[in-house]
Amino acid sequence: MSREPAPDRTPVPGARPPAPPAGLGALLPPVAGEGSDAVWVDVLEAVDRTYADLVDYQERLERQNHELEDMRSFLGSILASVSDALIVVSRAGEVLETSASVAALTGTVPGIWHGQALARMFDAASHGALDRALAEAANARAPVTLEAALAGPDGPAPLELSVSPRLDERERVIGYVLTGRPLGELRKAYSDLARSHEALIAAQAQLVRNEKLASLGRLLAGVAHELNNPISFVYANAHALERYAGKFEAYFREVQQGVDRDRLIALREELKLDREVKNLREATRGAREGAERVRDIVEDLRRLSADGSGEMVIFDLVETAQTAATWVCRGSKSGTEISFTGRPSLMVRGRPGHVQQVVMNLVQNAVDALEGRAGGRIEITAAVSGPRGELSVRDNGPGVPETVAQAIFDPFFTTKEVGRGTGLGLSISNKIVEEHGGRLRLCSGIGSGACFSFDLPLAEETA
Repeated sequence: MSREPAPDRTPVPGARPPAPPAGLGALLPPVAGEGSDAVWVDVLEAVDRTYADLVDYQERLERQNHELEDMRSFLGSILASVSDALIVVSRAGEVLETSASVAALTGTVPGIWHGQALARMFDAASHGALDRALAEAANARAPVTLEAALAGPDGPAPLELSVSPRLDERERVIGYVLTGRPLGELRKAYSDLARSHEALIAAQAQLVRNEKLASLGRLLAGVAHELNNPISFVYANAHALERYAGKFEAYFREVQQGVDRDRLIALREELKLDREVKNLREATRGAREGAERVRDIVEDLRRLSADGSGEMVIFDLVETAQTAATWVCRGSKSGTEISFTGRPSLMVRGRPGHVQQVVMNLVQNAVDALEGRAGGRIEITAAVSGPRGELSVRDNGPGVPETVAQAIFDPFFTTKEVGRGTGLGLSISNKIVEEHGGRLRLCSGIGSGACFSFDLPLAEETA
């Protein structure tokens, strides 16, 4: 605000001093003599300073009013836009402020709850829990969480409610702030999260199955060869058994017809029944061995194709590794030598189907790395390290370059030719081992070739 310029108060010779403003005469000192002009100057300067102070105070007051209005507008916009329920109450339980979402949940107009008791907003079944939460928050000076239901237009509207105390500058409780989110939204969010988690688990299981199918595809030729040999053996022995059965049937027909003893002896010599009895036993034993071999191959194939889901069980890691390595060798024509060292048996806890897939991936990678190299060898070692069982797969191939080692466990990363690798084998294997609480490691720094190792928790009796 501007002020009028002060009038020129230079004394005029022979002039009388101006009269003081009305109302100030009682405050002014008596004017007499030549010093009266100086007194008037002091008085007017004092009035001028007072006026300036009043103007400054007025400006500060207006500025604070603007700030207060801005703050009220800011708080109003927050209360109108916040999605969670927000209720501010006094120490006595009187509602001071609510968010617009509270009116929507209770089916009322905004501001109708101001000045009313907090209990009236809530369902009767929530009153006891709400009172206990207010008392606990006041005593602990900390937020308290509970489930309470607002009195909605269509019945109780359940909330996950947090009660926090409001403190003054002397740390005394002067009220409470209640914030709550509708439980329906939370439960829906939890349900969506659970469905997403299940979908991720299913996707991972599908990746493992796809990798196994890819492995089985590479092993089909070896599987056909392995099954063809014992099946041919059983087939040949079945033909022999059929021939022997015909001879014995001819002999017993003569017996039933009552022919004489000499004829039976001659027929027995003619049919060579004594020799065929021994051959019968050999054919039966051979057919049984061939059938057992087929059974073992089918059982190994069944274990190989198992999805590995379900509960953790105790199994022999060495036996599982031998089964996996055998199937890789059956599908490979490289003639790579595979040897097992270390412990002959190692009982661990996990999912055998998944662990078998890990070993197959590691052995298959080693076989591929040794392709075209003379004297290729793969060494599989089982050992115990503290409470963990460790299995390592080492080859004498070219090893893993440092530039490749950094990304070797990344999904879809592969150094193989197009069509020979998906780039998911090591990534899936690493994830499987992590789910067992272990870690798949590249340890190619020792000696020549590449070495991969992983660990699993030991079974209690082994530990």
